[in-house]
Amino acid sequence: MSKLRIAVQKSGRLHDESMELLKNIGISIDNGKDQLKASARNFPVEVFYLRNGDIPQYLKDGVVDAAIIGENVLIEKGEGIGVAEKLGFSTCRVCIAVPKSMKYNGLTDLEGKRIATSYPNTVQKYLDLKGVSANIHIINGSVEIAPNIGLSEAICDIVSSGSTLFKNNLKEVETLLKSEAVLAVSPVLSEEKQAILDKIQFRIQSVLKGRESKYILLNAPNDKVQDIINVLPGMKSPTVLPLAQEGWSSIHSVISKNEFWDVIDELKAKGAQGILVCPIEKMVL
Repeated sequence: MSKLRIAVQKSGRLHDESMELLKNIGISIDNGKDQLKASARNFPVEVFYLRNGDIPQYLKDGVVDAAIIGENVLIEKGEGIGVAEKLGFSTCRVCIAVPKSMKYNGLTDLEGKRIATSYPNTVQKYLDLKGVSANIHIINGSVEIAPNIGLSEAICDIVSSGSTLFKNNLKEVETLLKSEAVLAVSPVLSEEKQAILDKIQFRIQSVLKGRESKYILLNAPNDKVQDIINVLPGMKSPTVLPLAQEGWSSIHSVISKNEFWDVIDELKAKGAQGILVCPIEKMVL
């Protein structure tokens, strides 16, 4: 049976979170130190550990079938490569930053100026869209130092917390795009490999849905049950079970973590008691 070849970043935060995701979807990888390739023990998958910037070309050439990669890299180097799933981790943004001492009123302030970046295609498209002409200097690594050594008047780089910019006396002035890890797919994927990928994507969706939801259990007097059910969205409908104490019921349901506190406040107001909230590992719908 063919194996699906999945590329992940060789090291760093994206690597760690990618491997954690594969573990959570039940794929066990024999990952020895300094390996460039490893096979799963229990699933037809091979994992390739590659430099993030090289992955888009490997996808285009069909050297790997899929990849967990930063969306920002895919936008910069992966034209024509499809995204099967957004994964919700390794979030960042691609931003233009200038020295804190610079008065910045808008992008036109960079007209004719030098911008140092490792994302030349992304920056050029943004400048073209805004009708601004600037000189792009391509730098790989340590972009933040460029204004301090006189190489450029501005930079464009990925930003997570903003602490690196702060340490280099820079400030964000433009956000070009927001990025997260995605599951990207080679444009030359075979039908056999697509079937394997579909199984992986199904598992990933189950994990992601579980992360976005909470399991809730509560007790309520029977005369309050319908009011409480009206508050709980559930999946199809909440589960209602009688308690040993006459006149009371236990209600079980699922709520979105984004609506959690608003829903809890409303449930309490409707008479819910003994509310328990549990994480959901996976949710298969």
